[in-house]
Amino acid sequence: MAETAPDFPCSLVIAIPLPTHRLASSALRALQVDAELSPLVRRSFSLVSPDESRSDARNGLGGAQSSNANPAEEPASGDVPVEEKTVLRTEYQATTNRMLRVSVNGFLESMGVVLGIMQELDVDVLAAQHKLAQG
Repeated sequence: MAETAPDFPCSLVIAIPLPTHRLASSALRALQVDAELSPLVRRSFSLVSPDESRSDARNGLGGAQSSNANPAEEPASGDVPVEEKTVLRTEYQATTNRMLRVSVNGFLESMGVVLGIMQELDVDVLAAQHKLAQG
């Protein structure tokens, strides 16, 4: 979805960095099970490296990657190892700004729940917080 389709002129890319590939992959799997409710909105997920995310930000939408069922099996983009793909990239396209806003609001609420659960229950996140508190 790198180009804006004429029927879907409103678009937004959200890049959310996470501490590890495992957490980014878990967030992707948790969020992609919920289909977009409106046919007036298209959404795709992908995992990218922080460098790819910065490059996309500098170049506008840049080259979007489509979401695969199993993010661990995504084809490598360039020479980026899968474990370095720690940024959850979500692309939205919608027919109107209102539909885009409603859809993104729902996504951000769901992402908040996913991050809250990771913060409360995930061992990696707890270990990283402990390390930051001591360092």
